[in-house]
Amino acid sequence: MRIKKGFELRDICGEKVVIASGIENVDFSQMIALNESAAYLWQAVENETFDAQKLADLLCKEYEVDSETALADAEKMVKSWQECGVLE
Repeated sequence: MRIKKGFELRDICGEKVVIASGIENVDFSQMIALNESAAYLWQAVENETFDAQKLADLLCKEYEVDSETALADAEKMVKSWQECGVLE
């Protein structure tokens, strides 16, 4: 899977959020707030093909987390991003 073109990670008032790029697409009711680790993952795979395992590997590399917990968290992240419609 990949992040759909047209979505950008932005820092708004100290919060990391994903919004549709282009002024005609800006709808502040449709922003997706990301915590620090989710923003890290977004930036790491923004222009790449990835799966939950790749996200889990990135989490293990960056944070002190075991692989089982990282994979469970990565799978939740993928599901959340799919539900928000930012993946293709």
